[in-house]
Amino acid sequence: MWDKLFGSKAPTGKNAAQSPLYNDIDRSRLPRHTAIIMDGNGRWAEGKGLIRTAGHTAGVDTLKQVLKVAIDLELPALTVYAFSTENWKRPHAEVDFLMNLFSDYLAKEIDEMDEDNVKLRFLGRIDELSPALRKQAREAEAQTADNTGVHFNVAMNYGGHDELIRAVRAVSGRVLSGDLKPEDIDEACLEGELDTAGLPPVDYVIRTSGDQRLSNFLLWQTAYAEFYFTDVNWPDFTPACFVQALREFGNRDRRFGGLTKK
Repeated sequence: MWDKLFGSKAPTGKNAAQSPLYNDIDRSRLPRHTAIIMDGNGRWAEGKGLIRTAGHTAGVDTLKQVLKVAIDLELPALTVYAFSTENWKRPHAEVDFLMNLFSDYLAKEIDEMDEDNVKLRFLGRIDELSPALRKQAREAEAQTADNTGVHFNVAMNYGGHDELIRAVRAVSGRVLSGDLKPEDIDEACLEGELDTAGLPPVDYVIRTSGDQRLSNFLLWQTAYAEFYFTDVNWPDFTPACFVQALREFGNRDRRFGGLTKK
């Protein structure tokens, strides 16, 4: 029904949060930190007889609409998997297209994100991107640094294994310098060196396009996350699809290794 009402667009404006799209959402049971593996852009394009890059372009619009829902529902944190450390294996032409697409997205959307009180943060080896894109990313982070709304995290040149190795190296350096004793290393110590330092653990992982795996995404942070898999390709993942996934989360019984409270 919502697809007929809103198509691929999230409601906007001052009354967006009261839109009927959000009926029956228990806002007390929304995830603190939602992570999305935006899969299926290429498959979406190929299914329509288009080149793969057309899918990536369509996926950008989907991302904007999903972020709008997160803003309307005041989700504390949203992290998306934009480009993995393994994605460099893709054809050079596709990688170049993606890098230009990321740059265009930032240029077009950063002011609106700032107006929406979004706090933007990049996860991963950002320093290995081109100087121009790296500068653009850091400037976008600086522009939104004081915002207090949705923490919107973009995993870019990111890999979970790589993140953990970098964190262990940082902790090891503190031990070698004498600032930290080995026996004082605990979960909080390691979490403080992760790209997501200061963010809540991931409560909910959404993956589109049918595959059911993490693909090296936020391995530490998803230890007790709930998972939601859908066959819908990312460009077709409408605001209604996102809201339905959030409703599903509200129905989950999260025990964290214990028993359900009666």
